[in-house]
Amino acid sequence: MRLKIWVGLGVLLVLVLMLGTGCVKKEVCPEPGEASMMEKKDQEAMRERSMQEQAAAKRAMQRAENELQVNRIYFDFDKYDLKSESKTVLKGKAGILKKYKGWKMLIEGHCDERGTEEYNLALGERRARAAYEFLVILGVESSRLKIVSFGEERPANPGHSETAWAKNRRDEFKVFK
Repeated sequence: MRLKIWVGLGVLLVLVLMLGTGCVKKEVCPEPGEASMMEKKDQEAMRERSMQEQAAAKRAMQRAENELQVNRIYFDFDKYDLKSESKTVLKGKAGILKKYKGWKMLIEGHCDERGTEEYNLALGERRARAAYEFLVILGVESSRLKIVSFGEERPANPGHSETAWAKNRRDEFKVFK
């Protein structure tokens, strides 16, 4: 009887030990080729994210460059002072130029056909200079800005009416890097 108790206790002890050690979590090692496949998938996913981020950044830069060049400012007849809507446009341009530090901008001054060629070249320069000075006041480095006057040489509208002339009294902006 004592032998049976001792054998039973021994078997019970062995079972307890087996159950205790059997619950220990084992680290599962991947098969030799399996780890590199997981790493490749992770690398592909990272590369895809990077490409998407680069494409988004490129689209944002293109939109910014387009905004700099498309938005013109206009002037009243024989004037070069900035209107409030022109200042708003220039503030937007200043924000973009501050964001993209490597960009430079050419400011082109234009006039309508009325007045002499010399007068219109001087007026176009004053119009370009007004935008230039406002951008500098807003914090754009003067070394990143250039001005040129085309006077009446490059009309936006070739017509000979007040509507056409109003479109020709303008500043245009070109980005260069």
